[in-house]
Amino acid sequence: MRLSEETAVQKAKEDLSKRLGVSLSDVRTVSVAKTDFPDMSLGAAASGEISAQMIATGWIIRLAVAGKGYEYRADKSHLRLVGFDGRNYVIS
Repeated sequence: MRLSEETAVQKAKEDLSKRLGVSLSDVRTVSVAKTDFPDMSLGAAASGEISAQMIATGWIIRLAVAGKGYEYRADKSHLRLVGFDGRNYVIS
């Protein structure tokens, strides 16, 4: 699946909604910033994961629910949740 900025934000919001058990309308987009990540894991490798050391251009997506912030990272091929309960997760 190829992600655009818009589809990455939508998939991040859907994932967070399900993960927290809240309505999709409760998930607010705080910011989306284009950035270059240091590797193909978008600088957020999951436990035990090894990734190619190539620059990946994508987006840092910041969402909020009830005042608490969450960070997703995406590029055209990947979506990741960063630091949720102390771990990184590969979403797609």
